[in-house]
Amino acid sequence: MNVAFPPPGAGDALACRDASMLDRIVLGMPHLSLGGLSETWLLKELGHRHWQLLALLAGRAVPEFRDAESNPVYAAFCAVTISNAAFGMLREHDELSIESRIARISRTQFASLHELRCRGRSVGRVELSSVFVRRGIPGRNRSVARVALDLFPPAALAPGFGAAAALAARLRSGEWQEHFGFVRAAGQVRREIVINPCPSQDFNGADFLYFAAFQSFVDRAEWEFFNLSISSTLDRDLIYHGNVEIGDRVVVQLMGERRSADRIAHWCRITRHIDGAPLADVFTEKLIAPV
Repeated sequence: MNVAFPPPGAGDALACRDASMLDRIVLGMPHLSLGGLSETWLLKELGHRHWQLLALLAGRAVPEFRDAESNPVYAAFCAVTISNAAFGMLREHDELSIESRIARISRTQFASLHELRCRGRSVGRVELSSVFVRRGIPGRNRSVARVALDLFPPAALAPGFGAAAALAARLRSGEWQEHFGFVRAAGQVRREIVINPCPSQDFNGADFLYFAAFQSFVDRAEWEFFNLSISSTLDRDLIYHGNVEIGDRVVVQLMGERRSADRIAHWCRITRHIDGAPLADVFTEKLIAPV
């Protein structure tokens, strides 16, 4: 990985506006799934890179952040957008290049862009938007609140960054009319499944339901609803609304779908089973492999 971190204790004096890294990975079984690149692995990897880039942006050797009262502070993702993906073309032993950059786009928001290339061509672009949060009550995920840290360079105009954050703001407002070809007013629960997230598989080391688990829940629901043996993501937008406690079950609801001979698109909403609280809206378009 081509990235240089400052020495421990270097502090804010080394904070930089342009934090980036370039990595080349020879793909093997951990990186792949049936039909190409594993999207779950990819999101976990890019989430980790986002966290590392935040440290670099702040001039720190490791991404450990605390508030004024020394409470742990974490990066919570507001939205993830995947565009122009060609995950289905990737195979074992391919070399995947990931170029990542991060920018502060407002007082509390950060965005990272990740360009994916293989065999001389683009195979996808991913943007992650995050804010810092802390728990108001130790151990309670529902008690998280946004917090601002004064460790980073001031927000500045960052061309190309911010689309995911803008999307999250629009869809979270509840005033959106249409997205991904789906009309909000026409959305209704067509089918649903209940999932009990597994603590050892779906939660991260900070005890939050991991942002990459939401995408995997939608894929499990897609398998249940449509029984598609091989499909690969072309575009996907994930907008996050909340989190759950260990032991909470979640519901994946199919709100809309459309199909053609070789493609499927769907809008899924994820809610908390106990009270129906919204957790995420996920819009997906996939290429269906010929049988």
